[in-house]
Amino acid sequence: MDLGIAGRRAVVAASSQGLGFTTAAALAAEGVRVAICSRDEGRIEEAAKRIGGDAVPLVADVGTPEGAAGFIEAAREALGGLDILVTNAGGPPPGNFESTAVEAYPEALDLNLMSVVAMCKAAVPEMRERGWGRVVAITSLAVRQPMADLILSNTARAGATGFLKTLAREVAEDGVTVNSVQPGRHDTERLRALGHHDHSAPIGRPEDFGAVVTFLCSEQAKFVTGAAVHVDGGSYAGLL
Repeated sequence: MDLGIAGRRAVVAASSQGLGFTTAAALAAEGVRVAICSRDEGRIEEAAKRIGGDAVPLVADVGTPEGAAGFIEAAREALGGLDILVTNAGGPPPGNFESTAVEAYPEALDLNLMSVVAMCKAAVPEMRERGWGRVVAITSLAVRQPMADLILSNTARAGATGFLKTLAREVAEDGVTVNSVQPGRHDTERLRALGHHDHSAPIGRPEDFGAVVTFLCSEQAKFVTGAAVHVDGGSYAGLL
């Protein structure tokens, strides 16, 4: 299937590995020019080589609103504009209510909420002016089903989902779609670092997740907006 996005320009945050990397690679395979970022210059340059084509590696820390907005501006300059935004960031440290200090929350909110707001503020106006745009946020299944010992992530990503739903309704008539994708357990560095060993829950391939994000960026998905899509192999047990 031709997704109709060859020649488009995409920025994919936090994309030297994991779901960000496989999303950038899937977009590039459809002929999209991609700008990718990491805090580590060597890792992001290696990722760009693996993606191939003319992937643009940028050094940026999207863990703060300033760094997130700066990444968008650097990517816009490198690509000559942008059409697709994929927000993404690593997760905050694990912990529960008792073990997590109040002082830990602002940094987590910057990482998983305010970075999303900042990237959208920097990218969406150009999309609206052009009458075409795609925003896809990589969040977490924790938005639907809060996960034990991840209270910071549960809190911040739920806020991001509320922001994205609101934004989607505001820009729908301008040809800009805004969706989020909620991964369950995928075979990524993050999952291995957290040490989750629940063998009863399915573990997905990161490449398949990237393909779902890429479809939401396609011409065929132009009437899909405001959605929060869980990609979890059936882990989520709720009806809604």
